[in-house]
Amino acid sequence: MSGKTARIFIAFVSMFAVFSCTNAQTFTSPQGYDLTKPVRYNMPDKLQEISGIAFYHGKPDSIYAEEDENGQVYYFHLGDKQISHSTFAKPGDYEDIAILGEQVIMLRSDGVLFTFPFKGLRSADIGNVQKWKDILPQGEYEGMYANQKEQQLYILCKHCSNDNTAKNSSGYIFRIATNGQPKQSGTFSLNVKDIEALAKTKKIAFHPSALAKNLQTNQWYIVSSVNKMLVVADNDFKIKTVYSINPTLFIQPEGITFDNQNNLYISNEGDKYTPGTILKFGYTPPLH
Repeated sequence: MSGKTARIFIAFVSMFAVFSCTNAQTFTSPQGYDLTKPVRYNMPDKLQEISGIAFYHGKPDSIYAEEDENGQVYYFHLGDKQISHSTFAKPGDYEDIAILGEQVIMLRSDGVLFTFPFKGLRSADIGNVQKWKDILPQGEYEGMYANQKEQQLYILCKHCSNDNTAKNSSGYIFRIATNGQPKQSGTFSLNVKDIEALAKTKKIAFHPSALAKNLQTNQWYIVSSVNKMLVVADNDFKIKTVYSINPTLFIQPEGITFDNQNNLYISNEGDKYTPGTILKFGYTPPLH
């Protein structure tokens, strides 16, 4: 058996083992969604390592995304085969994108932010890009959310030097000036012990990869790729529910957003054998 054949065989066996293990497991979903039945959009090769996703003020006509190698923003309509991109910075480990007001914010994994006007996004090389360093504690960051109503930016730490990830996960709130300058306006925290209790597990190290707010319920949706879970918290970040998510669908979930119809979207990084994906979960209002 050749090396390549052996690798494919091992990958197939691993996938079969995961499928066999998860096939018997029942996965539940937040009210209004069915996390087992998405509309699946496969990404082209250039977005195999897709990370964050965002809409402009919730409008689903175009989705904006980045991947964790190149300093580029990709924009396209879901389902289109051709996608376009604009360059904002040199290659780096970029983890999320947010659009707050008329400013685009890009998050690098080391906590450095890049901001630029939305109106310049579709140029080949984006101008007026500003780089903001030393505004967050030392650590690794992957999740960011822009609240248009509050005009505030929320950034959640995946692993920070001042956190004990078995106890809490810290977050920071910023206001973004019209010139793109961020100014911290508050903090928040997720209690990992509450997550453990609801997940009925012990001693997890929680490493969140994305967050977004469901404006219909005023609840926070936090995805953890490492832990393969979706955590739902109330407006004050008190943990309410924890959902295990199917690893055969959510291979490596690293982005989450809602559109203005409250449909839920989760992006997944691909691997050597699987393309990156965006999974759409349509919203069904509860019956009264």
